[in-house]
Amino acid sequence: MSGFKKLASDTALYGISTILGRMLYWLMVPLHTRVFPRTGEMASNVELFSYVPVLLLVYTLSLETAFFRYASRQKEDKQKVFNETLSIVLAISVISTALIILLAPQIADWLDYPGQETFISWVAMIAATDAIVAIPFARLRVENKAREFVKAKLINIVINVALNVFFLVICPQIYNGDYLLFLQPAIDLFYDPSVGPGYIFLANLIANLVYFVLLRKTFAGFRFQLDKPQVKVLLAYSFPLMLTALAGSINMLTDRWFLRPLLPEGFYPGLTSEDVLGIYGNCYKLSVFMTLAIQSFKFAADPFFFSRAEDKNAPGLLAEVNKWFIIICVIIWVGISLNLDWIGLFIGKTYRQGLGVVPILLLANLVLGVYYNIAFWFKLSDKTAYGTVITVLGAGVTVILNVLLIPIMGYMGCAVAYLVSSVVMCVTCYLLGEKHYPVPYDVFSALIYVFSGGLLIYMASQIEISNLWVSIPYHMLLFLLYIGTMLVMERKTFGPLLARVRNRGSRKNVVPESNNR
Repeated sequence: MSGFKKLASDTALYGISTILGRMLYWLMVPLHTRVFPRTGEMASNVELFSYVPVLLLVYTLSLETAFFRYASRQKEDKQKVFNETLSIVLAISVISTALIILLAPQIADWLDYPGQETFISWVAMIAATDAIVAIPFARLRVENKAREFVKAKLINIVINVALNVFFLVICPQIYNGDYLLFLQPAIDLFYDPSVGPGYIFLANLIANLVYFVLLRKTFAGFRFQLDKPQVKVLLAYSFPLMLTALAGSINMLTDRWFLRPLLPEGFYPGLTSEDVLGIYGNCYKLSVFMTLAIQSFKFAADPFFFSRAEDKNAPGLLAEVNKWFIIICVIIWVGISLNLDWIGLFIGKTYRQGLGVVPILLLANLVLGVYYNIAFWFKLSDKTAYGTVITVLGAGVTVILNVLLIPIMGYMGCAVAYLVSSVVMCVTCYLLGEKHYPVPYDVFSALIYVFSGGLLIYMASQIEISNLWVSIPYHMLLFLLYIGTMLVMERKTFGPLLARVRNRGSRKNVVPESNNR
């Protein structure tokens, strides 16, 4: 049980930076969608940012996972493993970024975003800085320095958000003479209104560069080192994982790459394909709540389960963790989906017509999160090639379904394709895992929670209530009733837990006998 508590504690701590960070970025969505009310303005921002995860994988080759594995096995050579992994990432990042910057004009023409080569260069540099600091962040996790990890992440987030406000709100207002007129000459030196949404890229890049100051102690002792035998060992382990993650990224990002070129002209009356991409991309951000729960869990789970790879109780612990992971994610899914009537108000009015995709995207992320959870079997058994096969299968399903569904369903086809692909990956991973690394998962309870949550969301969506003063209490009541039902179903777990809490409280209220004398 202490192991489970340790995982929960670390997940909560890592979740501070992940949840708060994603929340603050999410709060940028109302800003972005109001500063740029013409939905087509955000199209290139949505698409170019979607390439960052792919570039990050190519730059890192998933070596942070290899660092977890070999730093845990070779504790006395941890610095050497750190040097090797960071050297590989550094070399790839610098060379690849230089090539992208050199070819930026051609890339801009190929993507049909002429004149945006500067933005493409900034995106490449954002990915490079993220890649280079990935290994130091992995080191903090291996060394259980969660507080340092969280501190660096939170400072980066605050800087990024502050720069977004500065570039998108303060600078334009001073530039236009709304206030602080004496600062106009200084603003004129660097602010250009034509950059528009490009300042979102620049804010991210500047914030990322601050990482090198924040992580300087973690970089201490690093020297560029490429020992050929060690490099081969690291790449042999990480490369299949990179292919797996790359296929996973393709699975998640294909919709934003395919929607604009595959959408028939006039599919949505009065909207261009750029408008539709801007709407879908910003509504997609509302599914961030599910993503952040998965992300914070993964930060803690990777080092936790690797450190218990040889523990005979590991399968049972995996099953217990997965059960509660699903329960928490279903609660998030149901809570957001039932309350889209007011959550949707956070984004600009012109973008709200795409809110119908949010419940499907949340469910797809939930299923994908379960896949990541049960996929530990091939990491713990060193059979990472299975992960590659599974995610390539998922990516193939996504690509095929996007091609088939976008022309007939629009952006709803993107969401359905993502969900079906996630289900295929999860089921395939589970069936293979049962053969190679059996884990006693409670499949029945998982299906009950998912299907009951989906049924509640669907039934609630059939009753339209235009008055928010009525719809908000009504949907919150439904949500609380659903949580109450969960508590009843899990009373065997919550009963003893609540009893321990009550006993603890009663003991604190007892006055020691010696004080009565």
